[in-house]
Amino acid sequence: MRTLRTTAGVLATAVVLASCATDASDSAADATAPASTSPISRASGAAGGAQRPESPARPPAKGCYFLGFDAATEPTNDSRPVPCSKRHTAQTYHVGRLDTVVDGHLLAVDSKMAQRQVERICPRKLVEYVGGSPEARTLSRLEAVWFSPTIEQSDQGASWFRCDVVAVGRPSTLAPLPPPGRLRGILDRSDALDEVGLCGTAAPGARGFERVICSRRHAWRAISTIGISGGAQYPGVGQVREAGERECRERVQAATGSPERFSYGWEWPTREQWRAGQRFGYCWAPD
Repeated sequence: MRTLRTTAGVLATAVVLASCATDASDSAADATAPASTSPISRASGAAGGAQRPESPARPPAKGCYFLGFDAATEPTNDSRPVPCSKRHTAQTYHVGRLDTVVDGHLLAVDSKMAQRQVERICPRKLVEYVGGSPEARTLSRLEAVWFSPTIEQSDQGASWFRCDVVAVGRPSTLAPLPPPGRLRGILDRSDALDEVGLCGTAAPGARGFERVICSRRHAWRAISTIGISGGAQYPGVGQVREAGERECRERVQAATGSPERFSYGWEWPTREQWRAGQRFGYCWAPD
């Protein structure tokens, strides 16, 4: 399954007065924040219904597209490219060819083995395209999505795949992207997260809180990630909450110049996210 990151997990917020933090209880945190807030899954395989291009076997050219959120989660796409100088929500950064012959056997383009090739290559190529540190990439709203031929196109000889970059602007909505000249290597810039970072419309966990890209109007920002050690077994809410709460508070305090009064939010991974491999939480501060 391919999932666009629309949410992150359970939230706790605190206002510090003279370095004394007051947190919500574990039970309250579980009650107010869903363990997994409607992630959008990307199905594997090649669905029918796409229009046949003039030369289906020819790999698509790199270009820009105006895609909706749902279209970005589909395994195939027949949208026509738009000029990259105009409003667009997806950019193709890599086009490759599937290895559809393994041990002398021909693979279907929608087979798990063929799709794993794309799932491995596209995220790696996105790292090369947008640059930045691992933390900057985690804090950004940039995501890799990919498309392969339909069964009909495959029957006519198509074996290409297309990797696009998109930005989640708000839940289930893609944000417009800057032109390719600015998007390539964007996370190497010190101010990149002001444009494509993770922000919130209110304090995390508060009423009216919504995750948005930082180029939209916002009140809070995810300023860093904090790693949590542990094995395959989920440590439990109490342990993952405690694992980063103090460090987050100290990071926000340092970022605000050690004032006597400041606000911060520590967000830890849910059980579902832990099973999916997320071993970090987000540290939030007012922006």
